[in-house]
Amino acid sequence: MVRRGYPAHVTARATVRILGIDPGLRVTGFGLIQRAGQQLAYLTSGVVRTPAGELPDRLKAILESLGEVIAQHSPDQVAVEKVFVNVNPQSTLLLGQARGAAICAAVSRGLPVSEYTALQVKQAVVGNGHAAKEQVQEMVRRLLALPGDPSADAADALACAICHAHGGLGLGRLATAGFRVRGGRLV
Repeated sequence: MVRRGYPAHVTARATVRILGIDPGLRVTGFGLIQRAGQQLAYLTSGVVRTPAGELPDRLKAILESLGEVIAQHSPDQVAVEKVFVNVNPQSTLLLGQARGAAICAAVSRGLPVSEYTALQVKQAVVGNGHAAKEQVQEMVRRLLALPGDPSADAADALACAICHAHGGLGLGRLATAGFRVRGGRLV
């Protein structure tokens, strides 16, 4: 049954597995949730720790480890946190390369990838785009009914997946439901 005024994709009870990724060159967090209608359920989370050493070896570890996570848990969609600009441009470039390896792990397996800024993720999960890491961990624990706080990197990845799940429920689409895009503008 479709409620009046809502597109079918918003009201459908389809189950979707969403893999959230918080990329990092030393530690990349991942978190998998399942969305059924408006209900979210925790499936798994963890981190990929890269070995000390050369950049190509670290990127390979991210690519292969996330590939194993994808093969084992079969997500339907992937949400990745966007890179923010650090004070140190070199750090930003390295983080971008880690992020690229994470995205490649998903797209090489045919998965759609969505990207969200840290501000968007925090706003969706905590209601405050400038929330502290501890607040994100606490809200992830509450929203997914976890027995304890996940690690900071896993919590950020789960938060990214939750942000995507909220967007997939139509929070961003409802405002434009029934409108068409013409010349880059809503009409």
